[in-house]
Amino acid sequence: MANFEQKGDLVPDAIMKKLFGKIIDENQSEEGIILDGYPRTKTQVDDLIELVQSKNETISLVINIDVPKDELLKRAYKRAEVSNREDDKDSRTHLKRVQVFETSTRPAVDYMRTLLHVEVVDGMGKIDEITQRITQKLNL
Repeated sequence: MANFEQKGDLVPDAIMKKLFGKIIDENQSEEGIILDGYPRTKTQVDDLIELVQSKNETISLVINIDVPKDELLKRAYKRAEVSNREDDKDSRTHLKRVQVFETSTRPAVDYMRTLLHVEVVDGMGKIDEITQRITQKLNL
């Protein structure tokens, strides 16, 4: 999967469906599961809903963390400096990720809004501020 990420591509839907099916199976005894960065395509939305329903479970909330494109690019460059992540070193990869978001993920989020309860969280600010906003949406 790292190979897809290093190129700025999404991991194919079929691989993600298998992976998240396994995650759901392994966490059946938990009170809930938080999925970060999934689903990212309309097909993944449908796959996830199908997986959850097949386990007689529900999706109670989707949180969309909203961050402007220029801030996403700044954060990627910072990760490259701080964490020395290979996939964050190439500016072309950053731009491709933003393009993939615009063409695949944004439509998936819009699609989810028609099917599920989606809350938007402002993703600007310090990590603890964003965490607090997310926690409020989760009613923790």
